[in-house]
Amino acid sequence: MTKDKLSRPAILLLSGGLDSATIGAMAKAEGFQLHALSFDYGQRHKAELEAAARVADMLGVVEHKIAHIDMALFGGSALTTDIPVPKGEDSIRTGDEVPITYVPARNTIFLSYALALAEVRSARHIFIGVNAVDFSGYPDCRPDYIAAFQAMSNLATVVGREGGGIEICTPLLHMSKAEIVTKGTELGVNYAITTSCYDADSEGRACGGCDACRLRREGFEGAGLPDPTCYQTP
Repeated sequence: MTKDKLSRPAILLLSGGLDSATIGAMAKAEGFQLHALSFDYGQRHKAELEAAARVADMLGVVEHKIAHIDMALFGGSALTTDIPVPKGEDSIRTGDEVPITYVPARNTIFLSYALALAEVRSARHIFIGVNAVDFSGYPDCRPDYIAAFQAMSNLATVVGREGGGIEICTPLLHMSKAEIVTKGTELGVNYAITTSCYDADSEGRACGGCDACRLRREGFEGAGLPDPTCYQTP
């Protein structure tokens, strides 16, 4: 652990899901002081924001901010409109098909907010839980996208122009869900308090049939660990 990491803050994009909880634990283990940023963006349920608050408490973050933006204004996603969330066989994609759960430009918007907070907090690292192995169907979860945003951030910020820059950290980018679950478990992450489901009910219980639920379940199975997720049906 370097003195630099011990003495400087980092921004954590915190959704309340399995991935963001894991990267938060990884960043904390490296000595970063975490400033968490979550979004109330017009998503179909608020369970993830409740989960984000629980994860923020678990990680002992310096602060937890919630940005309010209305991406439902644009539509185009099952997560922000009345378009049904694909489940079961309907959730399985083929080739490079982009799923209807993709929210147009979401990560670009989220990272832009994180970049602004990073400048104000003098943070030089932004942690985001994008994962290209399990969910390469999302165009803004791919390595070339992250590289492009990194290049843009170096041009768009004062510190970037001065030669310092703000690093976009994606430790989960090439990890499988099983590897992510294993890593988080080693770091003491309580996955029972996280929410990954795209269609959780009013009590925060996972539907068990959407793509996010399937990937999460397969992650615990692959890691050989019990799945603590509370599902709507057994």
